[in-house]
Amino acid sequence: MISAVRPGQAMARPGSRDRFAIDVHDFLTRHPRQLPSRYLYDDLGSALFEAIGRLPWYPLTRAELRLLKAHAGEILDTGVSTAIELGSGSGAKLSALIAAAGSGRGHLDVHLVDVSESALVQARRSLESFENVRILTHETTYEIGLEEAVLSRPFPGRRLTLFLGSNIGNFDPPGRDAFLRSVRRALDAGDGFLLGADLVKPERALLLAYDDPLGVTAAFNRNLLARINRELEGRFDLDAFTHQALWNEARSRIEMHLRSGRRQRIDIRGADLDFVMDEGEMIWTESSYKYDPPDIASMLERSGFSVRAQWIDTVDRFALTQAEAV
Repeated sequence: MISAVRPGQAMARPGSRDRFAIDVHDFLTRHPRQLPSRYLYDDLGSALFEAIGRLPWYPLTRAELRLLKAHAGEILDTGVSTAIELGSGSGAKLSALIAAAGSGRGHLDVHLVDVSESALVQARRSLESFENVRILTHETTYEIGLEEAVLSRPFPGRRLTLFLGSNIGNFDPPGRDAFLRSVRRALDAGDGFLLGADLVKPERALLLAYDDPLGVTAAFNRNLLARINRELEGRFDLDAFTHQALWNEARSRIEMHLRSGRRQRIDIRGADLDFVMDEGEMIWTESSYKYDPPDIASMLERSGFSVRAQWIDTVDRFALTQAEAV
């Protein structure tokens, strides 16, 4: 899913309550009903997602960390003076990368981009102990944060933009390609781009990763309704919704939904919305596309990048792809 703006509403600031209200109104009146996945990541949602990354059924984070540590010297070479992480979360991955790269690098400007203030605070704390690292935070969307980061370049050297955690999988194919092209436009020729992407694997493993036995992912998903209740005076009955993860093999994606357990009327005063959901009707909250390695290289090359290296964790089926803007 990707976000859309209704005519005349482009002035609502991304991340603002007004923007949230507009999107909730627009997406919940679509068929099927939807909510943009970026709104899963308020302070509580970000904390729950960090917990998901520690679950034994969600190996994606551990696989990516293994690859980052193993190839840190190639990724963060001495020519890189600026690192921009889009969707930095807690900063654990970038921290691991910098630590594994060792002391051979020079000064590094680090730009952290995330919609969650608490995640940015945590990321700053995890990185501030490194020497010769200046940390700048951008509490905003990927695109705006990248634009802000590229305007600040006090040191010579290459930029490295990191988009990790398989966040690329949250875009549908047209949105994904548009996003990659926008990243390329922001960069200079020779700048680096590091992309983490989850790979296709057995259906049972995928479903366990997105519907864990402890119910952490379910809490993460239902927190979106709780956020609407808190911030937009919504009246969702959380107990009347269950989390459901589905593998759509034809589209190569996991889908997360919230299923209504009964027919119910829902009022969201702050979004000027009142509607009825039938029993069994679902709200689609997130897609997570899974890839084959050659497809990752192809989509990067279509967007103006040249692939320099691709490392694959064969145990947990995850790919880290290093590319360069051309």
